[in-house]
Amino acid sequence: MYSLYRPLTLAAALALLGGCATIPQPLQGNYANLSTAAAQQGGAGGTQVRWGGEIIKTEPGQQQTCFYLLARPLDSQARPEGGSAGENMGRFVACRAGFYDPEVFVRGRELTVTGTLHGTVTKKVGDYDYAYPRVEANVVYLWPKRPRYVAYPAAYYDPFWGPGFGPGFYGPWGYPYWAAPRVIVVRQPPPPPPPK
Repeated sequence: MYSLYRPLTLAAALALLGGCATIPQPLQGNYANLSTAAAQQGGAGGTQVRWGGEIIKTEPGQQQTCFYLLARPLDSQARPEGGSAGENMGRFVACRAGFYDPEVFVRGRELTVTGTLHGTVTKKVGDYDYAYPRVEANVVYLWPKRPRYVAYPAAYYDPFWGPGFGPGFYGPWGYPYWAAPRVIVVRQPPPPPPPK
């Protein structure tokens, strides 16, 4: 006998698998659950970490490029949490052999790195000497820019939509005439009359 539940179960399973977030292959692996604040205290040299954040500054050198980052917690894809959801977790520096263009790795872009902790580097932040935990990176993963969303008013049930009202009741903006957004026009005052 054909069961109606079998295709529904299969569809639900596929939707569940499609919705699962996966970590990009270069960032996969097991890493220590160590914060940048704990690494600043020292004693964690040689620990394998996966950290991420927003680029503060990219400094190419003769042999390697160093990325100074504002650390953020990582989400289920190992991507730094952005916006107001991403709390500040201090700073760190990640260095990797080779040249990385600072016009591509610009301030504010999101980066996840994996690598080995190797002491700290002290740099000025304003007048303050800040100890950046240093990661000798083996993977530098630049995330694509997040799309910008525009917030629109949420859809709502309109009790006036129906017989007797219809599309003619609505203006070109999609709202009923009585609920249309207000337009405020600011006019410049007329110039003063010339002196007599």
